Amino acid sequence: MKSTKSTASNYRVIALVLAAIYLPIDAIGLLEKAHAQPQAAAAQKQKQPIRIQTDLVNILASVVDADGEPVIGLPQTAFQLFEENVEQKIVRFEPQTNRPLDLALLVDTSGSATIELKIERDAAERFVKEVVRPDDRVAVFSFTSEVVQLCNFSSDPKVLENAVRRVDTTPDMGTALYDAVVLGSQAVKRQGADRRRALVIITDAGETTSVSKFDATRRAAIASDALLYTVVVRPMKSDAGWNTAGEHAMVTITDSTGGAMYYPTNVSELDGIFDRINRELRTQYLLGYYPTPQPPPGSTRHLVVKVNTGDTVRYRKQYFTAPAPK
Repeated sequence: MKSTKSTASNYRVIALVLAAIYLPIDAIGLLEKAHAQPQAAAAQKQKQPIRIQTDLVNILASVVDADGEPVIGLPQTAFQLFEENVEQKIVRFEPQTNRPLDLALLVDTSGSATIELKIERDAAERFVKEVVRPDDRVAVFSFTSEVVQLCNFSSDPKVLENAVRRVDTTPDMGTALYDAVVLGSQAVKRQGADRRRALVIITDAGETTSVSKFDATRRAAIASDALLYTVVVRPMKSDAGWNTAGEHAMVTITDSTGGAMYYPTNVSELDGIFDRINRELRTQYLLGYYPTPQPPPGSTRHLVVKVNTGDTVRYRKQYFTAPAPK
């Protein structure tokens, strides 16, 4: 004889079977739907694209001592980086970055005497030989009232040497300084995004005939993510009567990009200046961070980089975020 407990268990099994048989169709549908919903949600979740944050901002910083010499070997902990006064976490740090370089060399020939231009040309030729490494590229421009590209970006020493030698004097006394900066900036910006960018401009800092205006020129230089090095060579022995508006503008634009201004007292000092620029380009620190909070589209962001060594640090002071998609 079976126990009462075993009999009760059998009755429950029979009841469940009968309930399943006579369960209304609508109820079965609800059960199936309830079971299917988690599976559908999981499948939909799998179909959604994986979003990766790609707004890493890279800043090249040049650290120089009181004598203007590059300071090397600093650790990441020596740097602080702020965007809109909010300190940012540095997630990428490369001391003495070896990323390849794209450089636009622009020579102002509008007011140069023949002997001065020869010295400028010789110094530029030596600079190109020193600065260009196998993965680097240089483009050469000259400008008066017009900007002329003498060669496209190349790492071929012969091509670059021939381009520099084509820089020549002209009777045209107009100076399209802003246009030269804009075209040089646009040229380097079209190169690979994973490469460093720089502009070196040799000029008397006069500005007379550009189509581009100051604000557009400054914005183009910043947007190119290129360091601007401006070498001001004066053919005049005295500044009396000299229009310095172009020079003041170049001070602002150069500082905004993190580059430097140089004022040789005579053109024979160009070799030393080019050597300093070359060494600085080889001893920069790369700082990368994800902006926090996330900046709005189409905005101008202001940066501050500090070092705890008391040395001078130069860097791009601003960047522009992409506009919102239409």
